[in-house]
Amino acid sequence: QLQIVESGGGLVQPGGSLRLSCVTSGFSLGDYSIGWWRQAPGKEREGVSCISSTDSSTYYADSVKGRFTISRDNAKNTVYMQMNSLKPEDTAIYYCNLLKGIQQYGGQGTRVTVSS
Repeated sequence: QLQIVESGGGLVQPGGSLRLSCVTSGFSLGDYSIGWWRQAPGKEREGVSCISSTDSSTYYADSVKGRFTISRDNAKNTVYMQMNSLKPEDTAIYYCNLLKGIQQYGGQGTRVTVSS
């Protein structure tokens, strides 16, 4: 059974940190590129970061560059995103997507709220 479960979200003060996890099952994770996306209330969905399946090269949106770090542990079938120096504008639901060619699989998301 294919399953993707995001976790690690929560309420954090500005300047704080969170580590999001994306645990997968039923996939050979090494075959997939993984992207983290977010959707804030009233805003369009935004791509945040991506890590490739081939050489683990990474991409970050300008809005999070230098603050977020994506990583993967294929042996644990898990993808992480370390988020530091969080800002109120990072408040959103964060989603993990697995990408392979035209195939795309996603989870239900985890909510991050940055507020004092």
